[in-house]
Amino acid sequence: MAGKGTKNNARSKVKTKVRVKAKVDVKAKAKARPKPGPKVQPSHPIRSRPGPLLTGDRVEHFKQLLLAKRLELLHNVNHMEDEALRKSLQSSGDLSSMPIHMADLGSDNYEQDLAVGLMDSERQMLHEIDRALDRIDEGTYGICEATGKPISRARLEAMPWARYCIEYERLVERGRAER
Repeated sequence: MAGKGTKNNARSKVKTKVRVKAKVDVKAKAKARPKPGPKVQPSHPIRSRPGPLLTGDRVEHFKQLLLAKRLELLHNVNHMEDEALRKSLQSSGDLSSMPIHMADLGSDNYEQDLAVGLMDSERQMLHEIDRALDRIDEGTYGICEATGKPISRARLEAMPWARYCIEYERLVERGRAER
């Protein structure tokens, strides 16, 4: 029995040492964490403040930007459609241009899917531009559709078809608001 008692004492000493060591590590980690200090203000503002409502000259400037982008997108979509049609006509009438290898078929399908996706994306952008031109005609251009606040000029310069102010758009991207 004497042997069993010393064996249990030895185990309890080992457990005690491990427990003490674990407590020290937790305390050391707690001390290693930096304490939160005073908040430092950035040297430049993070959010751009909206300026006064747009003047007639500014609205005309944005209208010209929208019309130029619209023309560019129409040209791109028409070019992609013409290219797809040309490839379709070539492959339908001429058996020598038919791909023989399975990899060639996959490449052709990939290129066709990519072209269709690009055309769809460009058509959606055209729709947004048309809506922005409608808002110019209605006199609501530059006003957030969700909040009614002015959209900053910097945002409109970057994305003249913007429907929402940057604050609301961030909420939409985080899933806290709906379009």
